[in-house]
Amino acid sequence: MSNRQGPRSIVAATAVAVLALSALSACSASSAADVETGNTFVVAIESEADVLDPQVAGGWVSWRINQQIFEPLVTEDLRTPSSEAAVPALEPGLAESWDVSEDGLTYTFHIREGVTFHDGTALDAEAVEYNFRRMWDKSAPQYSAKAAGQTNFIWQNTADVQAVDQYTLVVTESQPFSPFLRMLAQGGNGSTAIMSPASIETYGDDVGDHPVGTGPFVFDERIRGERISLVRNDDYWGTKPSISGVVFRPLPDASARVAALRSGDVDMIAVPSPDSIDNLVSEGYQLSEGTPPHVWYLSFNMQDPNMAIKEVRQAINLAVDRDGMADDLLRGSVNPAYGVQAPANGAYVERTDAYTRDIAKAKELLASVGLQDGFKTTLITSVDGSGQIIPTQMAEYLQQNLAEIGIDIEIQTQEWISYLGTWAQGMKPGVGMAQMSWGMTTPYWLYIVTSSKLQSPNGVNVGYYSNPQLDAVMDQAIRATDEDVANDFWRQANDIVTEDAALAPVVNDKAPYVLAPYVSGFVSPSEEWYDLKEVRLEQ
Repeated sequence: MSNRQGPRSIVAATAVAVLALSALSACSASSAADVETGNTFVVAIESEADVLDPQVAGGWVSWRINQQIFEPLVTEDLRTPSSEAAVPALEPGLAESWDVSEDGLTYTFHIREGVTFHDGTALDAEAVEYNFRRMWDKSAPQYSAKAAGQTNFIWQNTADVQAVDQYTLVVTESQPFSPFLRMLAQGGNGSTAIMSPASIETYGDDVGDHPVGTGPFVFDERIRGERISLVRNDDYWGTKPSISGVVFRPLPDASARVAALRSGDVDMIAVPSPDSIDNLVSEGYQLSEGTPPHVWYLSFNMQDPNMAIKEVRQAINLAVDRDGMADDLLRGSVNPAYGVQAPANGAYVERTDAYTRDIAKAKELLASVGLQDGFKTTLITSVDGSGQIIPTQMAEYLQQNLAEIGIDIEIQTQEWISYLGTWAQGMKPGVGMAQMSWGMTTPYWLYIVTSSKLQSPNGVNVGYYSNPQLDAVMDQAIRATDEDVANDFWRQANDIVTEDAALAPVVNDKAPYVLAPYVSGFVSPSEEWYDLKEVRLEQ
């Protein structure tokens, strides 16, 4: 057990006295239970993380760690809770300011002076150019096909990247690309966060085991399956963290995370089991949740003879019991999804007409295409992972829903990181649907998952969806230099995807975290990651 003192020990001891069996299971759940913490914030996360290379790593669970170590040029306000800002404001990161030309083709970034990487090397425009070329320029010696594959949707229109002086970087686009600044701030399926060029030169493809950034925390140690430890960067250019460090402990089992919180071995847990939240709150623990840009959804395999039929896809959407899943299975920890985009998005469109359950109409649609007797297919999903909530149980819930209209679903599962690799390669023959949880604070996310230009394996349109009308509307949205005009086009795109039943949105996660009573300063913003600089542990 950990050596906690003061109010933290009192709370933990009380919880252990009430729930001794839970505490016992926590100690057996992980060999990292004896981590010495002091003023270190210990977080139980829902799965093992990917590599600590932000440009290559996939999944929010990895970016929540990587973004403590690394920083992009442009970031988002993570200090304002979701209740006060539906979409977080863009803020300067490693670029202290930027200018955009009137035609939307030229972005001039003024790089922050006096910033050093954790290895002592200096940040300048050449370091940023080196990173951008790693993701974009196939002729560059540092080019990484993995980094390019994860971030290619950011560089679709990039024509040139040049450091024009020590602290000025110019990015030139071949056409206006309205989401560019917001995309620089994104993470989860690759990030544009800036790494030390020296570390890339030294470690090459193994740099993810030796992460060196400019962020508020410095990498200390990783023991796979047990913990990732970070320590405070006392030379950080911005506001220095209050805590001395962070430990991220992967505990894929939700009951083990809850038990670890109750036993005092961790200070915060991600993805508490839905049926544990009310009890934890009644015991004095803190619930923090928000409205991040999250959609738990299904993609359809358009190469499958049944899924290629629009009426089949519409029937599946109408058979899904979104309200039942949100209220009964997930106990109010999510909201039913009635749009293909997340609500934390300037172009959100709610379509209850397309997504409210109607079994009779679903059966009629199947009968209209000669499938009144149903058919069999396969759904692939993970067993854990960032934003995945409780994916196996949710898939089984969908299995029951679809059985009511004669569709027999076989569920195939994988561990999160393995599943990400399988999913990104696109659906194989025999697989009718693939589940994912994703979303962004920019409506450009819809382009990433539906554009015919980004079909797998060159992108993450894993169902090979193609719709020329949709592509044309999204292209107009991307080229629009006025945000309101762009959002009008994105709303049209949302409706096209809805009418064609290209996706099946299921729920929007509230991203609940449960924290010990002695933790203060944690904020759930309208994003899938968070800032830990202002977190404090009561002594």
